[in-house]
Amino acid sequence: MNVNKHQILINMLLFYNKFLIIGFYLILVLVIALVILILAYVTSVSSPDIEKLSTYECGFDPYEDTRNNFDVKFYLVAIIFLIFDLETVFFLPFSISLSFLNSDCLLAVIDFIFELVVGFVYAWKVGALDWE
Repeated sequence: MNVNKHQILINMLLFYNKFLIIGFYLILVLVIALVILILAYVTSVSSPDIEKLSTYECGFDPYEDTRNNFDVKFYLVAIIFLIFDLETVFFLPFSISLSFLNSDCLLAVIDFIFELVVGFVYAWKVGALDWE
């Protein structure tokens, strides 16, 4: 019975020893990161002037107030582009493995293409692609 208690105690110490090593490295990494941040702050040269503190817009002074409304069309077109662009990436594996597909997989591919076409037609009918 004593042998089992000693073996359990040894196993527990080895188990906690592994966590102690991980904790040591975690504290070491945090201390090194903190030292690097403090050294970067202390040794950096700061010379703020009017040009550096001014609003920057492609090298020109801002044309308008920055709180004006922005047309959502840009975001909408970008999101639609990302959706259709990412969906077309899936066509490459389909086209490569087309000869290996069984009927269930082929139906899934046809369903995917159908949903892609329906989404495109819906975006077109709603007027999301009109640029006016």
